[in-house]
Amino acid sequence: MDTRKLKYFLAVVDHDGFNRAAEHLLIAQPSLSQTIASLEKDLGVPLFHRIGRRAVLSEAGKELVGPARLVMRDLDVAQSAVQALRGLRSGRLDIITMPSPGIEPLTSMIAAYTRQHPEVRLNVGAAFTPEEVIESVRAGSTEIGLAGSSTPIRVPGVNVLDLERQPLILIVNPQADTFPEGATLKREDLGGHRLIASQRGSLMRWLVDDALAHGVKVEIVVEAAHRTSILPLVLAGVGHAVMPSSWAPTARKAGLRTARIEPVSHLDVAILSRKDGLTPAAAAFLKVAERYAAQEAAQQS
Repeated sequence: MDTRKLKYFLAVVDHDGFNRAAEHLLIAQPSLSQTIASLEKDLGVPLFHRIGRRAVLSEAGKELVGPARLVMRDLDVAQSAVQALRGLRSGRLDIITMPSPGIEPLTSMIAAYTRQHPEVRLNVGAAFTPEEVIESVRAGSTEIGLAGSSTPIRVPGVNVLDLERQPLILIVNPQADTFPEGATLKREDLGGHRLIASQRGSLMRWLVDDALAHGVKVEIVVEAAHRTSILPLVLAGVGHAVMPSSWAPTARKAGLRTARIEPVSHLDVAILSRKDGLTPAAAAFLKVAERYAAQEAAQQS
């Protein structure tokens, strides 16, 4: 078995079929099929079930995905280690992030990182739950993950660095700004207002549901899974939105008022990584994250 076969196998998995994988790899589809067939012969088991034009992973194929990713990641580590002898001048870093940490602190950390290592290419993927981030890092799909949770994240077998705590804020619909003046609101102040809510399971949605449970009469007018649509909806006058404070600078630049909500709820933001085998690019990013966390801790003390 060679790593090229594993690379082609993962391409079929990631691109949901042979045709798209072949296009991504810039090879002919028959050549890709022959390579996968050769890998199946090496292993003595089918890796895909061909159902019409679809390729569905077999049980053996599902078992191979994780180890194959680790092999390819370890190959990257080996190549990067050699490159590191002449300094971090190239490479690629795969990051996965939830939406709110993806605005901040990721933006600040990427800005600092790219100033120091302009030759490294960063690939930022999306996740919506801490569990997705954890699984991606554990499986080796990505080296660095950013996650936010209502409680500090602790994961066996994964390095976790706490970065900051983001209080939840209200981004105010300018067409329905009847709130008291000031930078702080009570949850009771939300009564009678229309809200744009995140999907169930998020901390922001929990605050809205908790207010409803305590008799605060709010109306959920839109439930938005894609956080990028929330600010435009507020600007359009659809409703107010409860979001982490990472969104405040962007909201203010758009001319929207923000206010902290009491009692305060926080989103605990952390950066996750594998315990060993990191590429030099990932190790350098963690150093940037450590400096960011130290600065945040100093500001809070």
